[in-house]
Amino acid sequence: MITLASGVGPTLQGAIVKLYLAIPLVLMALLIAASGIAAVSRGWVLPMNRRHVRAPQLYGWGQLVVAFALCWQLVFGLVISDSGTRPTGTLIGGVILLVGLVVMMVGQLAGGNGKGRNTP
Repeated sequence: MITLASGVGPTLQGAIVKLYLAIPLVLMALLIAASGIAAVSRGWVLPMNRRHVRAPQLYGWGQLVVAFALCWQLVFGLVISDSGTRPTGTLIGGVILLVGLVVMMVGQLAGGNGKGRNTP
C-alpha cells in the first residue's frame, strides 16, 4: 500500500500532470498577450494574420481577452479544488474565451480597406 506521506502515489502524479497542463497554457497565454499588446499599442500584427486583420487594435483587444480567459481557465481548472466554484468558474472562463474570439473576428471584419495599411 502506498501512503501519501511517502511522496509518491496519486498526490505526486496529480501534481506532475497539472504541471504538464499548466506550463504550456501559461506559455500560450503569454505569447497571445504579447501579440495583443503589440497590436493594441503599435498596430502590429503577426505576418501570417496581416492580410486578414483590418482593425489591429480591436484584434489586439480580442487577443488580450483570450489570454485572460486562458489564465482564468487555468486557475479554475487546476488550482481551485472547491467543487462548488470550479464548474462555474470554468464555464465563465469559456464564455470569456468565446467573447475574445468574437472580438478577434470583428477585428478581422471591421473597418479599414483590407490592405493592412496600419501594420508595418
